Order: sequence, then structure tokens, then C-alpha cells
Amino acid sequence: MATRGSRSEKVRRIFQQFDVNKDGGLNRAEMAALVVAVNPRVKFSDEQINAILDEVFRTYAEFIDGDKGLTYDGLMRTYDDGAGDVDRDFEALNLDLVSGEGEAGIAEASTSSAADDGALEPQKKQRTAAWAASPNHGIVFDETWKLVDDLEILVKRLKAKQVKDGKLKTDVSDAFSDAGWSREFGPSSEISEGNNKRINWVESGHDYAAFVKELGGLRGKADGARSREEAFDGHMAIGRVLYEHQLYKEGLVSFKRACELQPVDVRPHFRAGNCLYALGKFADAKEEFQLALEAAETGGNQWAYLLPQIHVNLGITLEAEGMVLSACEHYREAAILYPTHYRALKLLGSALFGVGEYRAAVKALEEAIFMKPDYADAHCDLASALHALGDDERAIVEFQKAIDLTPCHVDALYNLGGLYMDMGRYQRASEMYTRVLALWPNHWRAQLNKAVSLLGAGESDEAKKAMKEALKMTNRVEVHDAIAHMKQLHKKKVKANGGINGENSFTITDPLRFKTVGGKTTSRQELVTALEIRAFQRLSRLNRCDVDLVMREISDNDVPLSFSGTGIPEKTIRKNALEGILRRLLSFLKPETFQEAIKAINERILFVLDDSGVARVDIGMFYAIIAPICGGTPDKRKRVAYEALLYRPVNEGNGQLRKSDALRYMKLLRTIYIPAQGSSQMFEIQGDSDNSMMSITEFLAMFDDPEFGFGILPILLKLENGDRVRHGHYVCAVCRYPIIGYRFKEVKARFSLCNQCYSEGKVPSVVKQEEFAFREYQREAEAAKDKFKCFGSKKNHS
Repeated sequence: MATRGSRSEKVRRIFQQFDVNKDGGLNRAEMAALVVAVNPRVKFSDEQINAILDEVFRTYAEFIDGDKGLTYDGLMRTYDDGAGDVDRDFEALNLDLVSGEGEAGIAEASTSSAADDGALEPQKKQRTAAWAASPNHGIVFDETWKLVDDLEILVKRLKAKQVKDGKLKTDVSDAFSDAGWSREFGPSSEISEGNNKRINWVESGHDYAAFVKELGGLRGKADGARSREEAFDGHMAIGRVLYEHQLYKEGLVSFKRACELQPVDVRPHFRAGNCLYALGKFADAKEEFQLALEAAETGGNQWAYLLPQIHVNLGITLEAEGMVLSACEHYREAAILYPTHYRALKLLGSALFGVGEYRAAVKALEEAIFMKPDYADAHCDLASALHALGDDERAIVEFQKAIDLTPCHVDALYNLGGLYMDMGRYQRASEMYTRVLALWPNHWRAQLNKAVSLLGAGESDEAKKAMKEALKMTNRVEVHDAIAHMKQLHKKKVKANGGINGENSFTITDPLRFKTVGGKTTSRQELVTALEIRAFQRLSRLNRCDVDLVMREISDNDVPLSFSGTGIPEKTIRKNALEGILRRLLSFLKPETFQEAIKAINERILFVLDDSGVARVDIGMFYAIIAPICGGTPDKRKRVAYEALLYRPVNEGNGQLRKSDALRYMKLLRTIYIPAQGSSQMFEIQGDSDNSMMSITEFLAMFDDPEFGFGILPILLKLENGDRVRHGHYVCAVCRYPIIGYRFKEVKARFSLCNQCYSEGKVPSVVKQEEFAFREYQREAEAAKDKFKCFGSKKNHS
């Protein structure tokens, strides 16, 4: 990381390069030339250039010197605010730090708006961090410098004592993905752009207690200042020093005090939000950033320079809570406010990828890379989005670019391993997982995937060793199942039939040759549909949300009416607002799990409901769509679906439902959950124009219709109740995994299949029969009864 001195020298050289008329300012033409030159890969239109220049000249109006334009101090300020990357721009211009003109360095901008408007003393410039010299964020009063000096001494003394006692430790996390922090959000500019070292201060003990006591004395001096403005300046400076040294808890106290002194000032709320995020208090951080945003939006152009950073940091905080759709809105706003904010674009692309909007993600990530070609994280996420779209060859290239830029990029290595696995290139996949484990030895998923890839590559002995190592790392059931699977493969000595796990050779049988025995046995096609819905339930976790909570949302939280182009009243809300409702319904989920749920819901449900692409959905229809797959009795689920449709403005207050709405609901329900069957002829014949009313009894009859409604619900309920059932020592005759859920036993050949293989029509190749008849067992007690009946009939016959 460049020092403040070398950084200011680079800005000076950039300024001199574009100050063509040497008048000490960059006019619009000179600034336009700078913007174009430092973004050689971006093709700006005249409108974009003018918009950027308007924003710069408006935001930094205090640094505009008449017709001369933006001063050197103003250009330095833009870089201090994170509007550009000094090192990247300097390198793009092929400049060097040796000035050929023999001029003295331009003085740093003054940070004093009080009586002394002169430049900082040379020694004062040397001893301060970059933030302190910033016109909008820096130190204003001379008395504040004394507080900063005293505090730096206290911190150094504490650090020396903790290092001496062996208490102070640092965590180096540069092997992991950059979270995309703005430069305002890292522990310091040096740390966030450099080594990513996290200092773990030990807060217990006499040394720390003594430090806090002396810190309290400094805060008392700040409170005793001659004016409210000077006290504010003192607390802000103390907070900034503490934040730079990663003493976040103490820094937060100072920023909170600054908030009390000047409640409408954006900066203390912004800084307090950063501290709270660093402390892992995401809900409180979100609240502070929202206060900062409100203050900035009502404060006119005074805070315009900080608005993009507030949006970015608020977005990051929302992501930490799992609110990815809401985060997208803020990243998008930051990118609109500052079109060259490559971090905002990268974060937007990553968040869009996180909710399954892959094409939009690719576009945003490509724009970020155009602005910053060496952005390893952007290359990594672009590769993941390309893989999701099926462009695997290009994805490999992008993953490799990320690894070339950052050889220890764990995410790129791990995801590239997964891509190779999907492509059947098992040896290459195992190499990637080996590299991940070299960087992160306890990464149990990498260890498990390495074992599976080695098995796919035919290296059984090495796969066993890798599996044992995975078992040492974790006791999760996935590892135990994988080990049981390997044992079955070893016992049977079966050959693979193109499967990744060395499955037994199998034949896929025509559906007409699959017969069921007994009235309780599920047909193959019905099971296919039910398993697909069950898989979505697991991803969305909606089955863990009791349908009563949905009913409570309908009753307690009204949505204001809106009007479409047709003038028909609707209750529609934006997708990010709907995400807030889902967060309440799924409040028991951890943030990362909630993100997965939102992705599944967005891809499967919201994509269909938002058919116009305006990011708004009919809230009543949404409630009705999720009700059948939430937790609760089947009668309750259907009742809530009916009530949700009555909640829509066209039906509200009627007590009965329009038939056209019920038909549209069934059509959407089947489109979302049973897409393979498509829209039924019922809708094509009757259409959606029947405005006659129907009672709940008629609605339930329509709902239960297996051909036109959601008659699959009883089978789905069976899967919900039995998908954790294990069948002792039985393993599937095709995939060799332990049977979990239902066991389908072929009555003649007496082999058993799991849910998945039965639904796919797989039977062992060695079994040659014209037809296959299966009996379904939900539990082994049922199989025992059948066996006893069979034994009894044979005995009577004899």
C-alpha cells in the first residue's frame, strides 16, 4: 500500500498531466480527458461524460476555482472519497513518481475551517493518517490534534504491552474473497487494500482497563471544548483513530457521542454503522446506515459525495442479514450515482448471482471488470454466473484469471473444482480441491468433494483415504452416507454406467412397463412431480413455515392499493419489500440459509409472478401460491390459499371468490409447481373471463382435482412425513445409497429402489423382465406385516 506521501505525489502527477494550460485547475475539457484516459476499456458517450462531470463539479463545488476548474485539493478529495483508485489510474496513465519539471510538491489541502486556514505544518502532515487531511472527514480544530496525539500514544502503549504479554494476535484472511468493502468500510485504507489483517485485542486484564480509563479522560477533554462544533470534531477524531486501530467497540462510543452532538450530520451515523458491522451487529449497523441515508438525502448536495458509499455499505450489511434483493437495490443506486464505482457494480453482480438472475449478474460483473481488469473477485463471480448459464469453457477462463491474479483465492479454486466435477473431469477437480485444502486444511466440504472426485477418477484407495480425513473433520451425516456408499461399491464390485459415483449398471425402463401393486403405491410420474416440489420446499424452507404465520401476515399487515395501466386496483409490492415479509416468515433461518431460500423463491415463484419484469408482485397471489407448500394440515393450507385470494382488491369484502381468479390461480400454481404438464385444456377452453362467484366448497373441489388442480398435495404430504425414514440395512439396487424416504420393492425380482431411482425408471441391468411391479413401503413395519401375511398364506396352503 502506498504511503500518504507517495499517494499525494501520484495525485499531483495525474493533476499535472491533465492541467494542460497550467492554470492550477482542471476545467471540464481537462477533466473529461482524465476520465477517459483512466478508463481506457470503457466507451463513454457524450451524455455519460457530461453526467459524470456535472456530478463531480456539483459534489466538489467548494474545490472549483472559477473558470479554472477543479483544484489539486479537489482531485485529492475525490480519491480520498473512494471515487477512484489512485494506484490503478497512475498505472493506467504510465506515469512515474519522478517529476521532470522540477516543481515543488503542491501543498496538502488545509483541514481547518476555523481561524487558521493555512496549510498543515510539515511534521503534522507526516504524523497523521490520510483521513485526517480530508476536507470533509478530517480534523478541523487545532485542539483536536492534541487529543489525537495523546490517543496514538495510549494505543501504542497498549499494543506494546499486549504484544509483550503474548496476548495480541492478528488473523490474515487474504486467502478469502474480498467482501467488496468500500474504502470507507475497511479497518483502514492500508488494511482493506493490503493484507486484510484483523487485530484481536484482548479486552480483559489491567492493561486494557487502564487504557479505557485514560481514553475516558480524553473524551472528557473533548466534551469540555469551547464549542459544540469543537466537541464534535474531537469525538469524531477519537472515533476515527480507534477505528483505524480496530478498537471498534471504543470507536463506537465516540461516534455515538458525536451523533448526540450533531444529530443531522451524516458522518457519525455512517462511522457508527461501520463499527457496528465490524462488531457483527448487523441489525444495529443497518439502522445507523439508514439514519445516515435519510440525513444525506435531506441535506442537499452537502453530502452527495458520501451517498454512494452509504448505499454500498448498507447493501453489504443487508447481505450479511441475508437480504440480497434489498442489497441489490442499494448497489444499483450507488452505481447510478457514481457510474465508475466498480465495487458497487461488482457487488451488484454478485448479489444478482445470489438470487439467480444470472444474465443481469454477468452484465454487471463485466462492467466492473472493464473498469478494474485486475479485480479477482469479479472474475470469480463472473465465472460462477457463466457456469450457471451453461457457458463452461468461458467460465474456466474466468476462474483461471481470478487464480492467476490471486493464487490463494479459495473461492475460485473450490468453485473451479465443482465445475470440473460437473464436466466429468475428476482428476482436475481433485487437484483443485487439494489446492483448497493446502490453504484451508479444515475445509470439510473440499475434503469430501476431493474423495468423490477421486472415486470418479477411479482412484478408489486414495478416495477412501480422503473420506477418512473428511470424517475426522466433521461428523455430518453427508460424510457417513458417502462412506456407506463406498462400502457398498466395494462389496458389490460393480462397474460404473457413466455415473459419477460408480453406480451399478442400470437400464431406464419405459414408464408403461412400471406397474404398482396395492392402492397405496405411488405411480412413477406422480412421484417425479412430488419429488420436484419437495426439493423446492427444502431449498425455500417454506415447509418449515407454519401456514398460520402466512394467515397472520394477511390479517395484520395491510398493503396499500396501487393501480396498473388498466386502472384496476391491485395490492402489489416490490420484490425487496416482499423479501422483508419472507424474513419475518422465515425468521428462524440463518442469514446464509435465508439467502439460499430467497434465491429458490425468486427463481421459481417471483420470476413467474413478475411477468412484466417491473420487480413488483401481487402479494395476495404470492400468499396463495406458497400456502400449499407451507407447514400445517392440508385443510389449513387450502383455507389460507382461499383467504389469500380473497385478500386481493377485486375480491375483498365479497366473502366469495371470482371464478376467473380461481382459474388464474390454478394455472399459476401448476405453472410454478408442475411445469412439465403445462397449462391444462380447462384454461384454454374456459379462459379467465368467468366472473361468476364461487364458494370455498367449490374452490376446494377445484383445488383437489388431480388433472386441473393441485391433486398432488396428498403425495407431497407423504413425502414430508417420510423423507427422514431410514430402512435399516436396505440399499438401492441402482445407486447403492442407503434408502431414505420410501422403499419401492419389485415383487418378483425382490430388489429395492429409492425414491429417486424409482422416479427415474432405473432398474438393474441384470434383471430382465417384461414388466416391473412395485410395492411401496413407508416403514419397515409395513414390510414385516407383508412378509408375515405371505408366510401365513404359504403355511395354510401347505
